[in-house]
Amino acid sequence: MLSDLPRKNCWTIAEWAGEASPHGTQHLLCRAVWNADVVREYVVEHLHDEAAVRVVDETGDPKKGTHTVGVQRQYTGTAGRIENSQVAVYLVYAGARGRAAVDRALYIPRSWTYDPDRCRAAGIDKDIVFAAKPELARTMIERFLDAGHDIGWVTGDEVYGGNPKLRTALEERGIGYVLAVACSAEVATGAGAFRADALVTKIPKRAWLKLGRTWGEGRALLRLGCHRPR
Repeated sequence: MLSDLPRKNCWTIAEWAGEASPHGTQHLLCRAVWNADVVREYVVEHLHDEAAVRVVDETGDPKKGTHTVGVQRQYTGTAGRIENSQVAVYLVYAGARGRAAVDRALYIPRSWTYDPDRCRAAGIDKDIVFAAKPELARTMIERFLDAGHDIGWVTGDEVYGGNPKLRTALEERGIGYVLAVACSAEVATGAGAFRADALVTKIPKRAWLKLGRTWGEGRALLRLGCHRPR
């Protein structure tokens, strides 16, 4: 599944893996039971770290055609542009001992949720309602907490930092967060509301404390995003 094959189906994946037939791959994708709760518990147990953070982010898979669930022309960071793709949101556990996804949610665009016939043909529940990416992230965070696990910090890009409902939900749960925001985002202060980029210029350098983590590739630093959220 993680190969660089230009086109993935049971036949091509099985051949790439050295299998004589696609039966094993077909079973894995169509009939095998994948218990996401067990995977989450396994990750937390083996990568347990009191200082671990949770990362919310999405990834896109370019697709051909219109039948794959959730596919449409949309921005995907994988390609860095708008493409026909399927997008999923992930909650990742990142600590000193490693990092791994602990939850996932497929993003179903309005072009699908407003088309019951299309949803029915793809096997999507008829009661499906549209949920934006930050809402999917919030649901996964709440699911992680409801499973009995603590979260100290959550981080993500401006797709999530620009959503006030997600920030409020984190604050209500007592969770710290480092989320990017657009330069044009308004920040409330005791002296009034300021654009984020304007506020940064008013804060003296001595007031800044740069924090970083070396978990994962590169360092995650507090920053203000200057490109538009999608």
